[in-house]
Amino acid sequence: MTVLMISEQKRLNEYIPWAFINFRHGHHSMGQLITGQAATYVEEMHVNTKKRYEIMCITRDVERIVAESGIKDGLVLVNPMHITASCYVNDLEYGLHHDIMKWLEKVAPFHGIEGRSGEEYQHHQTGEDNGDAHLKRQLLGQQVTMPVRDGRLHLGTWEQIHYAEFDGQRNKRILVKVVGVM
Repeated sequence: MTVLMISEQKRLNEYIPWAFINFRHGHHSMGQLITGQAATYVEEMHVNTKKRYEIMCITRDVERIVAESGIKDGLVLVNPMHITASCYVNDLEYGLHHDIMKWLEKVAPFHGIEGRSGEEYQHHQTGEDNGDAHLKRQLLGQQVTMPVRDGRLHLGTWEQIHYAEFDGQRNKRILVKVVGVM
């Protein structure tokens, strides 16, 4: 891997059309061009939650996979591979997990928008009972892509990667794909 400092005197667009300049307090910051052998690394995690609805922090698992990949700089994609689960980034605080689940249940309740006495989700007419799980996934998002720097996840101060399950108690997969340079 090669790291080149790009000084602000050079015209970045001549050398690297996709580079950008960060303006802070009226000064240009210096960027880094990182080169090396391109590579990808893929691993699947397997989960089976104890509850139908559950949020679990998977940051350490993703960190382990990134370290094992040997990739020094790039991106990691974390995808739940199921349409009734989400991966998202937020603070690791269990009160927040509770609040997120309560909010999702209020917006997309299990029995339907009007509760037990109202109309059920049309999806339930297919024999399924997880219409709410599909909607909750839409609200929380599908997957996350996070930066990898110096062979490690490059997270913000409180950022953690979470897996949110809305139709659990069965085997599910989470795809982790690291893309970058060695």
